[in-house]
Amino acid sequence: MKPIEEFRYLILAVQREGNRLLGAALRPLGLTPSQAEVLRVLHDHQPLTLSALGRLLVCETTASPSRLVDRLVAQGLVERTTDPDDRRFVTLTLTAEGRRLEREIVAIEDRLYATLEELIAGRSLEEPLALLRSVADAFPSGEALARRRGDTSPAG
Repeated sequence: MKPIEEFRYLILAVQREGNRLLGAALRPLGLTPSQAEVLRVLHDHQPLTLSALGRLLVCETTASPSRLVDRLVAQGLVERTTDPDDRRFVTLTLTAEGRRLEREIVAIEDRLYATLEELIAGRSLEEPLALLRSVADAFPSGEALARRRGDTSPAG
C-alpha cells in the first residue's frame, strides 16, 4: 500500500468510527450527527440565513441545507423568521428546545473528545492538524471549517 493511500484510508477509518460513536451517543436525543452540527453552528453563529448556514457546514456538500433544516424546524428545534419588509429574507435561530439539546450535544462531544485525547495519549496535534488543514482547505468542506474557525482565507 502506498503511504498516500494509507493516509486516505486512515482518515476514512477514523472519520467513520468517530461518526459511529457520535451517532450512537446522539440517538437517544433523536438526532443525527448532521442535525447536531446544524444546532452547534446555529448556536455559535445565529441568526443565519439558510445559505450562510450552508457555507459553515461540513456535513453538507450542497450550498442549501434546506431538507436538514426542514426536519429541525418540524422537530421544534429551529425557528425560521421572515423579515416583515422582505419576505425573501429568512433567518434561522434555535428555539428554547434547540438550545437545550445543543447543550446536551456539547456534553456528548466533550465525552467523544476525551476518548480521542486518551487514544492520542498526550501527543501533540499541531503537526497533524497543519497537515490535515493543508489538504482539507482545498475542498468545500475544509473551506466551511476554515470559516467556522474564523479564518479569512482557507489557508488561515
